Amino acid sequence: MRLTYQPWGETLAELADAGRRAERAGAEVLWASELHRSATGTAAALAGATSTARIGTSIVLAFTRSPMITALEALDLDELSGGRFVIGLGSGVRRLNEQWHNVPFGKPVGHLRETVHNIRLFWDACTTGAEIRADGEFEPMHIRGYERPYPVPERPIPVYLAAMGPLMTRLAGEIGDGWISHELCSPGYLREHILPDLTLGIDRADGKTRHDVDVVVSACCSVAADPALARRRAAGVVGFYATVRTYADFFAFHGLAEDQQAVIDAFRAGAGADHLAGSVSDRMVDALTMAGTRDDVAARIAAYDGIADTVKLSPPTHGLPAVEIRAAQDEIIALIGELTGATT
Repeated sequence: MRLTYQPWGETLAELADAGRRAERAGAEVLWASELHRSATGTAAALAGATSTARIGTSIVLAFTRSPMITALEALDLDELSGGRFVIGLGSGVRRLNEQWHNVPFGKPVGHLRETVHNIRLFWDACTTGAEIRADGEFEPMHIRGYERPYPVPERPIPVYLAAMGPLMTRLAGEIGDGWISHELCSPGYLREHILPDLTLGIDRADGKTRHDVDVVVSACCSVAADPALARRRAAGVVGFYATVRTYADFFAFHGLAEDQQAVIDAFRAGAGADHLAGSVSDRMVDALTMAGTRDDVAARIAAYDGIADTVKLSPPTHGLPAVEIRAAQDEIIALIGELTGATT
Protein backbone atom coordinates (compact mmCIF):
# COMPACT_ATOMS: atom_id res chain seq x y z
CA MET A 1 0.00 0.00 0.00
CA ARG A 2 1.04 3.54 -0.67
CA LEU A 3 1.16 5.90 2.29
CA THR A 4 0.00 9.40 1.39
CA TYR A 5 -0.74 12.53 3.39
CA GLN A 6 -3.02 15.57 3.44
CA PRO A 7 -1.00 18.35 5.09
CA TRP A 8 -2.39 21.14 7.24
CA GLY A 9 -1.16 24.64 7.88
CA GLU A 10 -2.42 27.74 9.64
CA THR A 11 -0.81 29.54 6.70
CA LEU A 12 -0.08 28.28 3.20
CA ALA A 13 3.61 28.56 4.00
CA GLU A 14 3.18 26.22 6.97
CA LEU A 15 1.06 23.84 4.89
CA ALA A 16 3.70 23.76 2.15
CA ASP A 17 6.40 23.07 4.72
CA ALA A 18 4.35 20.20 6.14
CA GLY A 19 4.00 18.80 2.63
CA ARG A 20 7.75 19.06 2.12
CA ARG A 21 8.40 17.23 5.38
CA ALA A 22 5.85 14.53 4.54
CA GLU A 23 7.50 14.04 1.15
CA ARG A 24 10.87 13.55 2.85
CA ALA A 25 9.21 11.09 5.21
CA GLY A 26 8.09 8.97 2.28
CA ALA A 27 4.53 10.12 1.53
CA GLU A 28 3.94 9.26 -2.13
CA VAL A 29 1.06 11.68 -2.71
CA LEU A 30 0.22 15.00 -1.04
CA TRP A 31 -3.47 15.87 -1.08
CA ALA A 32 -5.22 19.24 -1.02
CA SER A 33 -8.74 19.53 0.37
CA GLU A 34 -11.45 22.08 -0.36
CA LEU A 35 -13.40 23.64 2.49
CA HIS A 36 -11.47 26.34 4.31
CA ARG A 37 -9.09 26.73 1.36
CA SER A 38 -9.33 26.30 -2.40
CA ALA A 39 -8.05 22.84 -3.32
CA THR A 40 -6.43 24.12 -6.50
CA GLY A 41 -4.67 26.98 -4.72
CA THR A 42 -3.40 24.60 -2.06
CA ALA A 43 -2.26 22.13 -4.70
CA ALA A 44 -0.28 24.91 -6.38
CA ALA A 45 1.47 25.71 -3.09
CA LEU A 46 2.33 22.03 -2.58
CA ALA A 47 3.57 21.65 -6.15
CA GLY A 48 5.97 24.54 -5.70
CA ALA A 49 7.30 23.23 -2.40
CA THR A 50 7.99 19.62 -3.44
CA SER A 51 9.72 17.68 -6.17
CA THR A 52 8.88 13.96 -6.09
CA ALA A 53 5.50 13.32 -4.43
CA ARG A 54 2.44 13.42 -6.62
CA ILE A 55 -0.01 16.25 -5.91
CA GLY A 56 -3.72 15.45 -5.71
CA THR A 57 -6.97 17.18 -4.86
CA SER A 58 -9.17 15.44 -2.35
CA ILE A 59 -11.37 16.83 -3.44
CA VAL A 60 -12.20 19.64 -5.87
CA LEU A 61 -15.93 20.39 -5.86
CA ALA A 62 -17.00 19.28 -9.33
CA PHE A 63 -20.14 21.36 -9.85
CA THR A 64 -19.01 24.76 -8.55
CA ARG A 65 -16.65 25.25 -11.51
CA SER A 66 -17.37 24.76 -15.19
CA PRO A 67 -15.74 21.64 -16.66
CA MET A 68 -13.61 23.92 -18.84
CA ILE A 69 -12.22 25.84 -15.86
CA THR A 70 -11.59 22.59 -13.99
CA ALA A 71 -9.78 21.20 -17.03
CA LEU A 72 -7.64 24.33 -17.36
CA GLU A 73 -6.74 24.37 -13.68
CA ALA A 74 -5.73 20.72 -13.89
CA LEU A 75 -3.51 21.40 -16.91
CA ASP A 76 -1.84 24.31 -15.14
CA LEU A 77 -1.28 22.29 -11.98
CA ASP A 78 0.12 19.39 -13.94
CA GLU A 79 2.57 21.75 -15.64
CA LEU A 80 3.45 23.45 -12.36
CA SER A 81 4.16 20.10 -10.69
CA GLY A 82 6.13 18.66 -13.58
CA GLY A 83 3.55 16.04 -14.46
CA ARG A 84 2.78 14.98 -10.91
CA PHE A 85 -0.86 16.08 -10.69
CA VAL A 86 -3.93 13.92 -9.92
CA ILE A 87 -7.36 15.52 -9.94
CA GLY A 88 -9.84 14.19 -7.40
CA LEU A 89 -13.43 15.32 -7.95
CA GLY A 90 -16.45 15.09 -5.68
CA SER A 91 -20.06 16.18 -5.87
CA GLY A 92 -20.40 17.54 -2.35
CA VAL A 93 -23.92 17.57 -0.93
CA ARG A 94 -27.00 19.37 -2.22
CA ARG A 95 -27.09 22.03 0.51
CA LEU A 96 -23.46 23.00 -0.07
CA ASN A 97 -23.92 23.33 -3.84
CA GLU A 98 -27.26 25.09 -3.88
CA GLN A 99 -27.05 27.27 -0.77
CA TRP A 100 -23.33 27.99 -0.45
CA HIS A 101 -22.44 28.22 -4.13
CA ASN A 102 -25.79 28.82 -5.87
CA VAL A 103 -25.22 26.06 -8.44
CA PRO A 104 -27.65 23.30 -9.50
CA PHE A 105 -27.01 19.92 -7.91
CA GLY A 106 -29.29 17.91 -10.18
CA LYS A 107 -28.86 14.15 -10.15
CA PRO A 108 -25.31 13.93 -8.85
CA VAL A 109 -24.28 10.69 -10.58
CA GLY A 110 -25.39 11.88 -14.00
CA HIS A 111 -24.04 15.35 -13.30
CA LEU A 112 -20.60 14.01 -12.37
CA ARG A 113 -20.53 11.66 -15.37
CA GLU A 114 -21.08 14.62 -17.71
CA THR A 115 -18.51 16.72 -15.87
CA VAL A 116 -15.77 14.11 -16.20
CA HIS A 117 -16.65 13.48 -19.85
CA ASN A 118 -16.40 17.19 -20.66
CA ILE A 119 -13.10 17.63 -18.83
CA ARG A 120 -11.53 14.79 -20.78
CA LEU A 121 -13.11 15.97 -24.04
CA PHE A 122 -11.59 19.41 -23.50
CA TRP A 123 -8.15 17.94 -22.80
CA ASP A 124 -8.36 15.88 -26.00
CA ALA A 125 -9.46 18.73 -28.28
CA CYS A 126 -8.35 22.03 -26.78
CA THR A 127 -5.13 22.38 -28.84
CA THR A 128 -6.71 21.49 -32.19
CA GLY A 129 -8.87 24.54 -32.78
CA ALA A 130 -11.78 22.27 -33.61
CA GLU A 131 -15.27 22.89 -32.31
CA ILE A 132 -15.88 21.20 -28.97
CA ARG A 133 -19.49 20.19 -28.35
CA ALA A 134 -21.02 18.09 -25.60
CA ASP A 135 -24.75 17.81 -25.18
CA GLY A 136 -26.04 17.00 -21.74
CA GLU A 137 -28.73 17.47 -19.13
CA PHE A 138 -26.44 19.12 -16.59
CA GLU A 139 -23.26 20.35 -18.29
CA PRO A 140 -23.86 21.09 -21.97
CA MET A 141 -20.71 22.62 -23.46
CA HIS A 142 -20.18 24.29 -26.82
CA ILE A 143 -16.80 25.90 -27.53
CA ARG A 144 -16.01 27.53 -30.88
CA GLY A 145 -13.12 29.74 -31.91
CA TYR A 146 -10.82 28.43 -29.20
CA GLU A 147 -7.37 26.94 -29.53
CA ARG A 148 -5.07 26.48 -26.54
CA PRO A 149 -1.54 27.58 -27.56
CA TYR A 150 0.16 25.48 -24.89
CA PRO A 151 0.71 21.72 -25.00
CA VAL A 152 -1.27 19.21 -22.99
CA PRO A 153 0.47 16.26 -21.32
CA GLU A 154 0.94 13.12 -23.38
CA ARG A 155 -0.08 11.10 -20.33
CA PRO A 156 -3.71 11.88 -19.46
CA ILE A 157 -4.10 13.44 -16.02
CA PRO A 158 -5.62 10.78 -13.72
CA VAL A 159 -9.17 11.51 -12.57
CA TYR A 160 -10.23 10.14 -9.18
CA LEU A 161 -13.79 10.31 -7.88
CA ALA A 162 -14.91 10.60 -4.28
CA ALA A 163 -17.86 8.33 -3.50
CA MET A 164 -19.58 6.49 -0.66
CA GLY A 165 -23.05 5.66 -1.99
CA PRO A 166 -23.49 2.65 -4.28
CA LEU A 167 -24.36 4.50 -7.50
CA MET A 168 -21.53 7.01 -7.22
CA THR A 169 -19.10 4.24 -6.26
CA ARG A 170 -20.08 2.28 -9.38
CA LEU A 171 -19.49 5.42 -11.43
CA ALA A 172 -16.01 5.75 -9.91
CA GLY A 173 -15.25 2.19 -10.93
CA GLU A 174 -16.60 2.69 -14.43
CA ILE A 175 -15.02 6.03 -15.42
CA GLY A 176 -12.47 6.86 -12.74
CA ASP A 177 -8.77 6.17 -12.48
CA GLY A 178 -9.20 6.06 -8.71
CA TRP A 179 -11.76 6.08 -5.90
CA ILE A 180 -11.43 8.20 -2.75
CA SER A 181 -13.32 7.73 0.51
CA HIS A 182 -14.21 10.41 3.00
CA GLU A 183 -12.22 10.46 6.22
CA LEU A 184 -14.24 7.69 7.90
CA CYS A 185 -14.06 4.33 6.13
CA SER A 186 -13.41 1.16 8.10
CA PRO A 187 -11.84 -1.98 6.56
CA GLY A 188 -15.15 -3.81 7.00
CA TYR A 189 -17.15 -1.14 5.23
CA LEU A 190 -14.62 -0.99 2.41
CA ARG A 191 -14.69 -4.76 1.97
CA GLU A 192 -18.45 -5.31 2.26
CA HIS A 193 -19.97 -2.14 0.79
CA ILE A 194 -17.47 -0.30 -1.38
CA LEU A 195 -15.47 -2.94 -3.24
CA PRO A 196 -18.52 -4.88 -4.56
CA ASP A 197 -20.00 -1.70 -6.06
CA LEU A 198 -16.63 -0.56 -7.35
CA THR A 199 -16.24 -3.93 -9.06
CA LEU A 200 -19.68 -3.62 -10.66
CA GLY A 201 -18.61 -0.30 -12.12
CA ILE A 202 -15.28 -1.65 -13.35
CA ASP A 203 -17.08 -4.50 -15.07
CA ARG A 204 -19.13 -1.99 -17.09
CA ALA A 205 -16.00 -0.58 -18.72
CA ASP A 206 -14.53 -2.57 -21.59
CA GLY A 207 -11.11 -4.01 -20.84
CA LYS A 208 -10.86 -2.44 -17.40
CA THR A 209 -9.70 -4.41 -14.36
CA ARG A 210 -9.49 -3.79 -10.64
CA HIS A 211 -5.78 -2.98 -11.07
CA ASP A 212 -6.74 0.03 -13.20
CA VAL A 213 -8.46 1.76 -10.26
CA ASP A 214 -6.49 3.14 -7.31
CA VAL A 215 -8.54 2.52 -4.15
CA VAL A 216 -7.72 5.37 -1.76
CA VAL A 217 -8.89 5.10 1.84
CA SER A 218 -8.88 8.42 3.64
CA ALA A 219 -8.34 8.26 7.38
CA CYS A 220 -8.48 10.77 10.17
CA CYS A 221 -5.26 9.95 11.99
CA SER A 222 -4.51 10.95 15.57
CA VAL A 223 -1.29 9.68 17.14
CA ALA A 224 -0.29 10.31 20.73
CA ALA A 225 1.48 8.46 23.50
CA ASP A 226 -1.76 8.82 25.49
CA PRO A 227 -4.56 6.97 23.62
CA ALA A 228 -7.23 9.04 25.39
CA LEU A 229 -5.67 12.24 24.04
CA ALA A 230 -5.53 10.74 20.56
CA ARG A 231 -9.22 9.82 20.74
CA ARG A 232 -10.23 13.25 22.03
CA ARG A 233 -8.46 14.97 19.14
CA ALA A 234 -10.15 12.72 16.56
CA ALA A 235 -13.66 12.99 18.02
CA GLY A 236 -14.43 16.32 16.37
CA VAL A 237 -13.98 14.88 12.88
CA VAL A 238 -16.40 12.05 13.67
CA GLY A 239 -18.90 14.57 15.01
CA PHE A 240 -18.67 16.65 11.84
CA TYR A 241 -19.57 13.68 9.62
CA ALA A 242 -22.20 12.37 12.01
CA THR A 243 -24.35 15.47 11.41
CA VAL A 244 -24.89 14.39 7.78
CA ARG A 245 -28.14 12.46 7.56
CA THR A 246 -27.16 10.77 4.30
CA TYR A 247 -24.47 8.86 6.21
CA ALA A 248 -27.09 7.13 8.39
CA ASP A 249 -26.58 3.75 6.70
CA PHE A 250 -22.83 4.07 7.15
CA PHE A 251 -23.11 4.61 10.90
CA ALA A 252 -25.77 1.90 11.20
CA PHE A 253 -23.46 -0.59 9.47
CA HIS A 254 -21.02 -0.11 12.35
CA GLY A 255 -23.74 -0.42 15.00
CA LEU A 256 -23.52 3.31 15.71
CA ALA A 257 -27.00 4.55 14.78
CA GLU A 258 -27.81 5.64 18.34
CA ASP A 259 -24.40 7.23 18.72
CA GLN A 260 -24.96 9.22 15.52
CA GLN A 261 -28.38 10.32 16.75
CA ALA A 262 -26.81 11.68 19.94
CA VAL A 263 -24.52 13.85 17.82
CA ILE A 264 -27.41 15.02 15.64
CA ASP A 265 -29.39 15.94 18.76
CA ALA A 266 -26.47 18.02 20.02
CA PHE A 267 -26.16 19.70 16.62
CA ARG A 268 -29.88 20.54 16.57
CA ALA A 269 -29.59 21.92 20.07
CA GLY A 270 -27.14 24.51 18.81
CA ALA A 271 -23.65 22.98 18.92
CA GLY A 272 -21.60 24.00 15.90
CA ALA A 273 -20.48 21.31 13.44
CA ASP A 274 -16.88 21.87 14.52
CA HIS A 275 -17.70 21.58 18.22
CA LEU A 276 -19.36 18.20 18.66
CA ALA A 277 -16.48 16.19 20.10
CA GLY A 278 -18.14 16.00 23.50
CA SER A 279 -21.11 14.18 21.97
CA VAL A 280 -18.99 11.56 20.22
CA SER A 281 -18.53 8.22 21.97
CA ASP A 282 -15.16 6.50 22.25
CA ARG A 283 -16.53 3.52 20.34
CA MET A 284 -17.32 5.80 17.39
CA VAL A 285 -13.74 7.04 17.37
CA ASP A 286 -12.31 3.53 17.71
CA ALA A 287 -14.47 2.15 14.90
CA LEU A 288 -14.00 4.96 12.41
CA THR A 289 -10.62 6.64 12.88
CA MET A 290 -6.97 5.77 13.33
CA ALA A 291 -6.49 7.05 16.86
CA GLY A 292 -4.04 5.78 19.44
CA THR A 293 -0.34 5.20 19.97
CA ARG A 294 2.06 4.75 17.04
CA ASP A 295 1.74 1.00 17.36
CA ASP A 296 -2.07 1.24 17.47
CA VAL A 297 -2.19 3.36 14.33
CA ALA A 298 0.36 1.22 12.49
CA ALA A 299 -1.87 -1.79 13.15
CA ARG A 300 -4.93 0.08 11.88
CA ILE A 301 -3.10 1.01 8.68
CA ALA A 302 -2.05 -2.62 8.20
CA ALA A 303 -5.69 -3.71 8.41
CA TYR A 304 -6.25 -2.26 4.91
CA ASP A 305 -3.52 -4.38 3.35
CA GLY A 306 -4.96 -6.38 0.47
CA ILE A 307 -8.17 -4.35 0.14
CA ALA A 308 -6.89 -0.79 -0.41
CA ASP A 309 -4.09 0.41 -2.67
CA THR A 310 -3.45 3.71 -0.94
CA VAL A 311 -4.01 5.07 2.56
CA LYS A 312 -4.41 8.85 2.84
CA LEU A 313 -3.71 10.12 6.35
CA SER A 314 -4.84 13.51 7.59
CA PRO A 315 -4.64 15.16 11.01
CA PRO A 316 -7.75 15.94 13.06
CA THR A 317 -8.78 19.58 12.72
CA HIS A 318 -12.41 20.06 13.74
CA GLY A 319 -12.75 22.04 16.93
CA LEU A 320 -9.03 21.94 17.75
CA PRO A 321 -6.71 24.89 18.34
CA ALA A 322 -3.78 25.25 15.95
CA VAL A 323 -1.26 24.09 18.53
CA GLU A 324 -3.00 20.70 18.86
CA ILE A 325 -3.41 20.21 15.12
CA ARG A 326 0.27 21.03 14.70
CA ALA A 327 1.25 18.46 17.33
CA ALA A 328 -0.98 15.82 15.72
CA GLN A 329 0.52 16.56 12.30
CA ASP A 330 4.08 16.21 13.56
CA GLU A 331 3.24 12.80 15.01
CA ILE A 332 1.75 11.58 11.73
CA ILE A 333 4.72 12.71 9.66
CA ALA A 334 7.05 10.99 12.12
CA LEU A 335 4.97 7.80 11.84
CA ILE A 336 5.09 7.90 8.03
CA GLY A 337 8.86 8.17 8.21
CA GLU A 338 8.99 5.26 10.65
CA LEU A 339 6.80 3.05 8.46
CA THR A 340 8.60 3.88 5.21
CA GLY A 341 12.08 3.83 6.71
CA ALA A 342 12.76 7.34 5.38
CA THR A 343 14.56 10.12 7.23
CA THR A 344 12.12 12.81 8.34
